[in-house]
Amino acid sequence: MPTTQTSRQDYREFRDSLRKQRVDDGARRKDVAASWRQLFNEKNAGYVRNYLRWLYPHRFAIAGLFALIVISTGLQLVSPLLVRYMVDDVLLDQSLPRAERLTVLNLLGVALLVAFGLMAFTTFLTNFRQRLLSIRVTLALRRSLFDRLLRLPLQKLSDMKTGGILSRLTGDVDSASRFLETAVFQPGIAVLRLLTAGGTIMVLNWRLGLVALAVIPAAILLTYVAAQRVRPVFSRIRMDMSRIDGRVGELFSGVRVVRAFGREASERRNYFRGRNAIVRKELFSERRSLGLMTSWTIVNGGVTLAIAWYGGYLYMDARASVGDIMALQSYSMLLLAPLTQLANTFTQTQQSIAAMERLFDVLDMPEDKPDAPDAINASTDVREIVFDGVEFEYRKGQPVLKDINVVVPGGTVVALVGRSGAGKTTLTDLVARFNDPSRGAIRLNGTDIRKLRLRTYRALLAIVQQDVFLFDGSVRDNIAYGNRTATPADVEEAARRANAHEFICKLPEGYDTLIGERGVKLSGGQQQRLSIARAILRKPQILVLDEATSNLDSESEQLIQASIATLLAGRTTFVIAHRLSTVRQADMILVLEDGRIVERGTHATLMERRGKYFEMVERQMWSDQTPAAQTSMIQPQTSRIFSPAARS
Repeated sequence: MPTTQTSRQDYREFRDSLRKQRVDDGARRKDVAASWRQLFNEKNAGYVRNYLRWLYPHRFAIAGLFALIVISTGLQLVSPLLVRYMVDDVLLDQSLPRAERLTVLNLLGVALLVAFGLMAFTTFLTNFRQRLLSIRVTLALRRSLFDRLLRLPLQKLSDMKTGGILSRLTGDVDSASRFLETAVFQPGIAVLRLLTAGGTIMVLNWRLGLVALAVIPAAILLTYVAAQRVRPVFSRIRMDMSRIDGRVGELFSGVRVVRAFGREASERRNYFRGRNAIVRKELFSERRSLGLMTSWTIVNGGVTLAIAWYGGYLYMDARASVGDIMALQSYSMLLLAPLTQLANTFTQTQQSIAAMERLFDVLDMPEDKPDAPDAINASTDVREIVFDGVEFEYRKGQPVLKDINVVVPGGTVVALVGRSGAGKTTLTDLVARFNDPSRGAIRLNGTDIRKLRLRTYRALLAIVQQDVFLFDGSVRDNIAYGNRTATPADVEEAARRANAHEFICKLPEGYDTLIGERGVKLSGGQQQRLSIARAILRKPQILVLDEATSNLDSESEQLIQASIATLLAGRTTFVIAHRLSTVRQADMILVLEDGRIVERGTHATLMERRGKYFEMVERQMWSDQTPAAQTSMIQPQTSRIFSPAARS
């Protein structure tokens, strides 16, 4: 979106760029053949073959469509011939008795009515069946793409970004689905109509036929001009609109920042500058489009005049009939639409193949952690989790975790502490199988988790994160997200155990209240309690708590700590916490530094060693605001969260 120049300046730059483009296009025209070769190179041919495999189940529907197209084209040729016969052999034939001429005229009128009706019906049926086929192919592609996106590695999804994912699911699928229409049906129909109409014209009267066919070079020239002069304008307008709309989406996502810094007036000016520039470009394109339409009208009128004028000479010399002239006028009109379709085919086909590339490249990506052929179901009883020489690296040669060896008995609470970037979240991501170890193995009850069916292993897990993600739906739907078979009573019981029932009942519609995108209508503490209720209803055997109580006020933190105490009972838990006061009573504390475990033990044993953990506690002690809080960091007290009584 422009921020410093006016809409008039933007429009001038736009005009200058178009003039420069016309100069550059002089060189591009010499390489048209190369463009066609590039369009049908081996790589693109591979995408087309993939697309044809998607069409194979619809082969009978495609054959039926071609049959309808042939019938519709044939019916278009019938009407001018009937009119020619009516004029030459009935109306102008004075040798026939009047009664007989009236009878034949009535029959021809009925035949024309039937022909028009059949032509309308076959055109309707052809368009409907073509649209139905396109919808079926689109749905099949979109369903497969969505399923593959759900199964892609997280890193791949992150690289594509949300906008890229949405564009593939919408625009790319639609554009690729149109390939059958733009590369097969449209050129096929165009060529068929050109051949049949042109051939019929030459058979009827080759002299007038040559005049009618003279429209073809003019039509091709005009269509080429349209492609060179109008399409770039529309393309530039779409790019500007996309940029402005993207900025608007970003603006309203961060509207709090806009208001906090008083940027409303500036953003308003930028928006209307961009929109005014688009209006100028739209008026410019409209002038060009109207000019080309006027040229088309002149060409059509010229052909009509030429046929009538030259046909009059031929009629006076007895080398053409009035019926010939009328029929050729109709057939000349049939030549224009196919020419436009053929001219548009190349650009539309390019767009479809470009969309196929983005689409099939995703479909060809390997899914995230497919089950091994000999994979088994995960045990529902977690007796032990073992990290055996685990290492992990996002980029080759740059390990994030190094030589992790830990035995975690079932039902144990393991706290992970360390500086940001030490590898805490990466370690829990390995537990959840968002990533797999680069070396070593994580074993559940002695079995490498990579040999377990991912669906059954993930059924054992629940995750409560600091950055809670809630869906735009009701409170009930969000709590039951991990257990879709839960009854309303189950949902309410989970909410009670998460200390969320009381505030839910105060909402306008209770459990049916819509909470907005990402739970925007709730406070941070309320969002966190809903996420805990969601985890409780999941009934997990392995639990990951990633900074679940950070950045909350003291009242919300106390409620959430009590909720977590309920959630931990009897579960193998991995806790990430920067507030070390919350992990004192964990069964095992792992201190990570640069991806390695540098200390392990309970709070008491680690404090006695006076090592890294002791230094971290000491630093946090003096950073607290009150002396009472400092004292609580030094003197161990009973923790409501991780005490044995709370977990029993």
